[in-house]
Amino acid sequence: MEVIYERCSGLDVHKKMVVANVITPRRRRSDLLDYDRGLLELKVWLHEYGVTHVAMDHWSLLKPIYNLLEDEFMVMVINAQHIKSGTWT
Repeated sequence: MEVIYERCSGLDVHKKMVVANVITPRRRRSDLLDYDRGLLELKVWLHEYGVTHVAMDHWSLLKPIYNLLEDEFMVMVINAQHIKSGTWT
């Protein structure tokens, strides 16, 4: 499989938490972040792994997260079925 984005993240956004996955050339890492811990922690966590692209779905829940991340990452709002099948490029 051809690598298009070397350091990327997929966010699964729920009402009270975000499940974040990071894929880098050396490993995959997941973390569960709740809104009480703060969304700024998510931004720092993504920077620690050198993430450049972030994909997520559920637009109605994403507005605050999208607004927080859009200035430093390429943020893509996509269909969750495309994430699962790997066709979101």
